[in-house]
Amino acid sequence: MTWTVGPEPYDSPVAAALWRAYYTEVSDRWYQLYEGHPTDPAELEREIAAQSGADLAPPRGRLLVARYAGEAAGSSGVRLLDGTTAELTRVFLYAGMRGRGGAALLVRAAEDAARALGAERMVLDTRADLVEARTLYARLGYTETEAHNERPYAEHWFAKPLRLDGGS
Repeated sequence: MTWTVGPEPYDSPVAAALWRAYYTEVSDRWYQLYEGHPTDPAELEREIAAQSGADLAPPRGRLLVARYAGEAAGSSGVRLLDGTTAELTRVFLYAGMRGRGGAALLVRAAEDAARALGAERMVLDTRADLVEARTLYARLGYTETEAHNERPYAEHWFAKPLRLDGGS
């Protein structure tokens, strides 16, 4: 079976399904860890709707979808923060697709998209409990940095140069 990664409109049914699965998983994981229950359904719906993904649309962003054997399997997004810095977001694979190399492909495709947008550096944030994500980013050359935002759930921040002269 083979992977493909390509751009996807942020408001497509495929993008919406991936966003719902991603947000449900990370929200439920947090609530289970810290409060012992899944996310309240009303809160889940409110937060999913509040983050449309419009910031992942051209000309300042991209949403990418990975397909495995032609079926949507995961996503990654990139958005410009300024003229030279892009942010990696929404890196996600359905649970059954993990362990097959798709996450690294999604991150690398997002890096290429960021370069195409003019970025020279990629940043991201993640939570302490998302150990798998932190391991992936470190393996792909991201280094932990000082905080670059004040988001409520951000606990670890990473950066990576995207230069084509050996910086990536």
